[in-house]
Amino acid sequence: MWKRLPFRLRGYLITMSGVLLLSPDALLVKDTTVDVATFMFWRGLMLGLVLLVIAVARYRQRLGQAVRACGPAALWCPLAFAASAWAFVGATRLTSAGNVLVMLNLAPLVAGLIGMLFFGQRLRRQTWVVIGVCIVGASLMAAGEVGQGSLLGLGVALIIPVSIAVNTSVASSRPGSGKRGLDTTVVLPLGCLAMLLPAALMGGAQLPGYEDMQRLLLMGLLLPLAYFLIQTGARYLPGAEVSLVMLLETLVGTLLVWWWVGEVPAPLAFVGGGMIVVAMLASSLRDLARQRRKVAEGAPDTRRLRDAAAEASIARGEPAPPVGERH
Repeated sequence: MWKRLPFRLRGYLITMSGVLLLSPDALLVKDTTVDVATFMFWRGLMLGLVLLVIAVARYRQRLGQAVRACGPAALWCPLAFAASAWAFVGATRLTSAGNVLVMLNLAPLVAGLIGMLFFGQRLRRQTWVVIGVCIVGASLMAAGEVGQGSLLGLGVALIIPVSIAVNTSVASSRPGSGKRGLDTTVVLPLGCLAMLLPAALMGGAQLPGYEDMQRLLLMGLLLPLAYFLIQTGARYLPGAEVSLVMLLETLVGTLLVWWWVGEVPAPLAFVGGGMIVVAMLASSLRDLARQRRKVAEGAPDTRRLRDAAAEASIARGEPAPPVGERH
């Protein structure tokens, strides 16, 4: 069943699953009392251990080869991954959630520009429209808190979309087998090391209290799989579209706060959330209708032909050409 799905749909489903697991992250950051260095030490340690176990289980003695195959991505993806984590935690502590989310919403736009300027990835006009609508919708959801918090926190929050965009764009630009991009999940443990070492030097290697440790352990269970799935999504989709799907974190995170804390969202939050859902759903239905219309008019189902060729290429172990836009 899974192999019958188009590559593009697989990418969306994989990335959405990761975003759903990532959505409680802001709650966990806000709900712990440890300082940023201690939080980042344990975040990097637990994420790194779990992601390393996953990588070793998948590649075994070929792990070193898989890391070397990433090329420049083995440097840029871990650094960007660590930078986005440090910036997210730091900004969440320094300023309001609204400010952080507004900055986070710029990630798909930045990723689209990076992919176009540096990697030759071309996005359809429809994708740019959906990005614009979702940025407006997510900004409306966060509008109630904008302006609260410090300018320093706002500056730190600006690092988040740039780091996410660099990571997803570089990861999606690396050619792999068949139609999929290269597997860059193997370098995520290096990103965790880049989180852990500065935190240890800042005195973060200390044991938190019992309640904080419970929350950190919960984070250690949810986030490794979340980041693994999101990074895997970049094998199927351009970086801008991976970042676009990550905007769902704004919607799901707001609903979680409403359910867990009892904090009722402002009316604009419902409007913005509705815009995100409608835009993504309309785009998906338009793609499906377009494909069915072409097939009904007698054109070959190029989606199925490309996917079949990609699967055959993967089975033969042949390398793929450089990735542009994946449809």
